Amino acid sequence: MPYINIKITDEGVTKAQKQALIKGATDLLVNVLGKNPQTTFVVIDEVNTDNWGIGYDQVTELRKIKS
Repeated sequence: MPYINIKITDEGVTKAQKQALIKGATDLLVNVLGKNPQTTFVVIDEVNTDNWGIGYDQVTELRKIKS
């Protein structure tokens, strides 16, 4: 019973994009490891950019610098 956890920032990922992630991750385990898609779990966690850090900074602040 494979379990895949995908963590992304909460910056407007659409329902269709999430479905594509679920399908792609499931297909990867089916094709590479021969896993049964019916028992493969995919969980997408959307993390607020204030709660995601790179180096010393929050992603929220890094996004402000880039724009």
